Amino acid sequence: MSDARTQILGGIRRSLRRGELAGDARSAVEARLVSPPRGPSVARAQLPHPEKVALFCQWAETLNATVARVGADDVPGEVTAYLARNNLPANVAMAPSPLLEGYDWASQKMLSIRRGRGEGSDQVSVTGAFAGIAETGTVVMASGPDHPVSLNLLPDTHVVVLREADVVAGYEDVWGRLRERYGKNLMPRTVNTITGPSRTGDIEQAMELGAHGPRRMHILVVRD
Repeated sequence: MSDARTQILGGIRRSLRRGELAGDARSAVEARLVSPPRGPSVARAQLPHPEKVALFCQWAETLNATVARVGADDVPGEVTAYLARNNLPANVAMAPSPLLEGYDWASQKMLSIRRGRGEGSDQVSVTGAFAGIAETGTVVMASGPDHPVSLNLLPDTHVVVLREADVVAGYEDVWGRLRERYGKNLMPRTVNTITGPSRTGDIEQAMELGAHGPRRMHILVVRD
């Protein structure tokens, strides 16, 4: 990996026609990496937290997701009820997340749960979320052993469990939380920002859901 990294960085430097940074230029880059500057904030999301959560729900629904606001005790029942309302099988692939294990899944006798990565045959996945972004109704997923990326992409239906406490105003807040959670040089391999179900308008400008991922997204916003 070290040799490959050296080759890649060497190629970039050759294209820029310069060598490795030194002196003041290097010090400026290192200082920026230690304390990254924040980008601009969107005014519409600078709200008290209850209104921030409501704005997240509004935007998520505008962008074709469905939202249910529930208490912690109601999470397993809402998952089962959502599957029944949409004539979906009561079989889900669930992220092996400590957050999700805190809910009483055993209360749902008809719900079959397989924990682990997503597979091509899965129709429904259930995951947590690292954060929700109020300004756009976006959910943010950080990959890791407790959240395989395949659960975000392979099943046709994605059920997301998002705590109200994890709803933030904008994207810049997410990067700050990621740095605080993981620390320098320990960021997750993948950070997915997902705004509603997968969609494309490439073919004759007609919007199609489910083109590159789930065609349904149901977000359970769990009250604090």
